[in-house]
Amino acid sequence: MLRPMERLGIDGLWCYTPRVHTDARGSFLEAFRAGELREAVGHRFDLAQVNCSVSRRGVLRGVHFADVPPGQAKYVTCVAGAILDVVVDIRVGSPTFGRWEAVRLDDENRRALYVAEGLGHAFLALSESATVVYLCSQPYAPAREHGIHPLDPELGIDWPLDGEPVLSAKDAAAPTLAEARAAGLLPGYDACLDFYASLRKDG
Repeated sequence: MLRPMERLGIDGLWCYTPRVHTDARGSFLEAFRAGELREAVGHRFDLAQVNCSVSRRGVLRGVHFADVPPGQAKYVTCVAGAILDVVVDIRVGSPTFGRWEAVRLDDENRRALYVAEGLGHAFLALSESATVVYLCSQPYAPAREHGIHPLDPELGIDWPLDGEPVLSAKDAAAPTLAEARAAGLLPGYDACLDFYASLRKDG
């Protein structure tokens, strides 16, 4: 039987597949279960902020990340439409540094991704309109927020694009992975591991 929380190939990245109950009225599911998440990642998820974004087809958001500590863990789901959600390991020293994983999130499979602190996050809207809701462990703090260009050739993310993506001015001007590393913007893997350990210690 499929476990609700599945560890993916990057340390700190988990996929939650809910059980969707359907009948003549429609459907019902448990989109977030704190106990399932805590059992999987080994510590509680402190909810500090809930974000909701609505994007038209071809909008590409990210790759975004925050300084660690405290970073910003995210629990991401697509409540209407469909997106390709991509997580990039940008932690310097990680055995999977520079690797990315992509998961389709939509209003049919109702999957969600847990993205640990220190990982980069981005998504592409695949449907005419896509509504994404993400729970955040820390509030938005502009001084600690950074980005990497989602079309960086070094990353080589396989975006299913029909033409040019729609980027914000900030994302379009974001540095490449190499430039961000040279500028000292990327989190260190050891610092992230220490922070994860502190979360487990605190509960």
